[in-house]
Amino acid sequence: MIGKAQVTSRRAISRSKGGLWLVAAAGLAASALYVREETSRAEQEFPPTGKSITVRGVRLHFIDTGGADPVLVLLHGNGAMIADMEISGLVNEAAKRYRVIVFDRPGYGYSERPRDRAWGPKEQADLFRDAFAQFGFVRPLVFGHSWGTQVALSLALDHPNSVGGLVLASGYYFPTARADGIMAAPATVPILGDFMRHTVSPLIAGVMAPGMFRKMFAPQPVPSKFSAEFPVGLTLRPSQIRASSEETVMMVPAAAALEGRYRELRLPVCIMAGGADRIVDTDSQSVRLHSMIELSEMRVLPGLGHMIHYFATDQVVRAIDGVAARAEPMAVAV
Repeated sequence: MIGKAQVTSRRAISRSKGGLWLVAAAGLAASALYVREETSRAEQEFPPTGKSITVRGVRLHFIDTGGADPVLVLLHGNGAMIADMEISGLVNEAAKRYRVIVFDRPGYGYSERPRDRAWGPKEQADLFRDAFAQFGFVRPLVFGHSWGTQVALSLALDHPNSVGGLVLASGYYFPTARADGIMAAPATVPILGDFMRHTVSPLIAGVMAPGMFRKMFAPQPVPSKFSAEFPVGLTLRPSQIRASSEETVMMVPAAAALEGRYRELRLPVCIMAGGADRIVDTDSQSVRLHSMIELSEMRVLPGLGHMIHYFATDQVVRAIDGVAARAEPMAVAV
């Protein structure tokens, strides 16, 4: 027989568990409210700075410096946005002799990322090809940084007549084992991912952001201008966490899909990388890519990390100049 003490104990445990569930539910509700308020605050503090164009039903946010041709398109990496290219100084320096167009890639900044398709490098390249046509660009030069290099390569491979030349910086080109894809996977799962992105994921990402920034810029310190001006709050919005998580998960398979095609490239390419990059290995990625592309040149910058466009802006612009000089016909807008 069950004694009264046992019954009382079980009831106490049950009440305790119920109380814990209530506390957990209240905490998640508070997190969701906090995320919503922080998202609104970030968008008020950092409103769109450019214009928007709708391409194939997708709204793309961009800035256009105007000025003389040739046209130079800048594609940012995972987790970044237009602000990254502006804060680095690359936009201002390149605009001295190019018409610079910088896009928020789908899901970043103020560009849409519809759920009706996967947004791998191919899909983004198809979208940007149509954007170039809508603008009237003829074979623009394309600079891609980090994840943006996969989009730039897909543009050149799938739409060779839409690109005049490539500058690829700090890219990931060949599949390797990476733990970050596994860690990002839960935030991409339907329903569960939505729940996480609107509750705990922004809180976790906010805590991890300073360490990630230090790793990205290492061995140099995080630039004070970046710390003061980069809109971290926009990166913590559920929509941008979705984009970033999806791209982290698809990075390895995307590289696997591209690696067998690199020898097809027949346009001027400059590959740049920091010799001390802690995000991607320079020798097994950039140097290896250089060996596979006939018309490529390789520039390894000793002592620099992943964010080379902050510390070697002038060298990046010179690399763009070199590709522009070899591109035929010159990239212009009509």
